[in-house]
Amino acid sequence: MATTTMSITELDDETVRSMSIGAVFSDFGGKINSLGFHRKDDLLVTASEDDSVRLYDIANAKLLKTTYHKKHGADRICFTHHPSSVICSSRHNLESTGEALRYLSMYDNRCLRYFKGHKERVVSLCMSPVNDSFMSGSLDHSVRIWDLRVNACQGILRLRGRPTVAYDQQGLVFAVAMEGGAIKLFDSRSYDKGPFDTFLVGGDTAEVCDIKFSNDGKSMLLTTTNSNIYVLDAYGGEKRCGFSLEPSPNTTIEATITPDGQYVISGSGDGTLHAWNINMRNEVQPSFSYRASHVILYLQ
Repeated sequence: MATTTMSITELDDETVRSMSIGAVFSDFGGKINSLGFHRKDDLLVTASEDDSVRLYDIANAKLLKTTYHKKHGADRICFTHHPSSVICSSRHNLESTGEALRYLSMYDNRCLRYFKGHKERVVSLCMSPVNDSFMSGSLDHSVRIWDLRVNACQGILRLRGRPTVAYDQQGLVFAVAMEGGAIKLFDSRSYDKGPFDTFLVGGDTAEVCDIKFSNDGKSMLLTTTNSNIYVLDAYGGEKRCGFSLEPSPNTTIEATITPDGQYVISGSGDGTLHAWNINMRNEVQPSFSYRASHVILYLQ
């Protein structure tokens, strides 16, 4: 089981190259809109175009539960702290219902709470690692801060362009990426005072579609709408390295940093898995590919 006290195994190029497909799940229609891992338990949740939310046991490569959400659809998704509860954004009927976000129980297929406020689709969603707060970024040019325990929005940031959000691993700081390659850092306890720092990703003004902090909090990972991936120093904003994929029209790329902070791994529009060594700044050649419309669990 994955726990906060468990030591992190450091990877090397040989281990990354040896990764292989351990299980394939394809019993749904359309593409996967988003996925998320639980912070402590070996669980994965996905939201897909067929309006389904699926819960997987990744240690045993087993589908545990499927729920359907035809009225609202399923777009962005993330776990809460509870292993059977998730936050999911809506794809359908947003204008008529205003119910942009839902707090769902996977245990009994019940909506525990609706969150209204966003006027357009939510494109970024992130749960605080330390309390019941979560953030959402929307195409209505706003970031909203919420609390699972109440319906009302707790705070709003008005921004330019498509905002993308992420908490650091301690929940003390959150980052907002916005138009023009700007990354703004906020103190979670006093975000109303404005950002305490702003970085610029020099030379790339494409919108950021995903942002993450590394486990040690020292790096930030950005993925842009033109399929560029950057690793930044989380303290000073300097660009540590950058990688590029072939442009994939109508496909949003999402990358991740391995738990040891040594590699970037990303899917691509053609279904190929890519991996790069951050320190060496070179690609570790992938040995396989698969269609991006499937859930695939990889083994090392």
